[in-house]
Amino acid sequence: MDPALSLPTTPGLTAQHPDPGPGWQRRFWAIFGGQALSLIGSALTQFVLMWWITDTTGSAGALATAGLAALLPQALLGPLGGTLADRYSRRALMIGADTISALCMIVLITLFLTGRVELWHVYTMMFIRSAMQAFQGPAAAASTALLVSVSFLPRAAGLNQTLTGLMTVAAAPLGALAIGIMPLGWALSIDVATALLGIVPLLLYRLPQIQLTEAQRTGVWAEFREGVTLVWRHPGLRRLYLLLGAIVLAILPSFTLVPLLVKTHFGGGAGDVALMEGLTGVAMMVGGLIVTVLAPKRQMLWILLGFAASCLALALTALAPSGMFPLAVGWWMLSGLTFILGNAPLTALLQATIPNHLQGRVLSLLATVMGLAGPVGLALAGPLGELLGIRWLFVLQGLLGVAFSLAGFFSPALRQFAAPAQKPPQ
Repeated sequence: MDPALSLPTTPGLTAQHPDPGPGWQRRFWAIFGGQALSLIGSALTQFVLMWWITDTTGSAGALATAGLAALLPQALLGPLGGTLADRYSRRALMIGADTISALCMIVLITLFLTGRVELWHVYTMMFIRSAMQAFQGPAAAASTALLVSVSFLPRAAGLNQTLTGLMTVAAAPLGALAIGIMPLGWALSIDVATALLGIVPLLLYRLPQIQLTEAQRTGVWAEFREGVTLVWRHPGLRRLYLLLGAIVLAILPSFTLVPLLVKTHFGGGAGDVALMEGLTGVAMMVGGLIVTVLAPKRQMLWILLGFAASCLALALTALAPSGMFPLAVGWWMLSGLTFILGNAPLTALLQATIPNHLQGRVLSLLATVMGLAGPVGLALAGPLGELLGIRWLFVLQGLLGVAFSLAGFFSPALRQFAAPAQKPPQ
């Protein structure tokens, strides 16, 4: 049995962070830059495809199906992807996943340029690309912890959150620009180019990885259960996962329903929604930069307060009077900024405390918990929205999120859950 699994009652984990070696800064920035370009290309492509479905079908059902095709495989296959990321070469998994995603896009480009594309073609390729993300994501997240020094982990998490904000800001305008100046098929070729830019640094640099001996390896199912057992036996991790699942269940529907809030309560249109989302992306970038600069040490405090503030700002967005849409935009921006102030320290805390040879499994399990909580929240939001109205549904969601976040302060296991003190490499 893994030594980490023999600590069922300890408030912290004893993950040792090895020295990343000389020149780690150059390697990290090359790989981070390549992955950043690849992710921006994927976000642009997602916008282009969703717009094509909207323009072609005008159907909410078609868009919902596309959303499921883009999200559900990643949530369901995440635990398998995390297990394989701990068992096999993370570098090979990332290269393979990016390559298959690029090949899918080449197929779609060919279909669009020859005029033979059908809706099911797009759904299928979105499904496959989402499945590949289930393998690429855990491998990339677990690799970050070994690419940088322990003192740089909070800043690396902040940079990743800044990238999330940049994707939110850039995807729609870049996608619209691409569609406006070239045929849709060629617009999709941008994703192939950025995928190649993401692969090249992985071919040039090795990813550090703790290798298990043959004696330490068991079956894939047994290794998956090791990750589940670690989370279940560790009181801090178990409560953190339950807390995050509850928060996601409460607030995720708001991100899907915000266009309806803008239309019905504020009397706005698509441009108002785009403005709201774009400015929120800027706020998320600012939040990521704040975490990058400050590198917070009391990470659990930032996590609980950041999520509580984000949920409160979400409720205040809906409470803004119908004639004060700029005030609602300001609250929504604050919600995005404070969400990042909680989410970036969360990533750093998990990377610093979970033994690296288990990180793929444990991080992908969290993604699955949150990925499955979202659809449950959406299923509950539908009838509640009919009963309360969209405005008061938002208020209820935000206040529930605040209550769940602040409840974490009443858990001794969460309050004591902190990264182990380690000296950065000299």
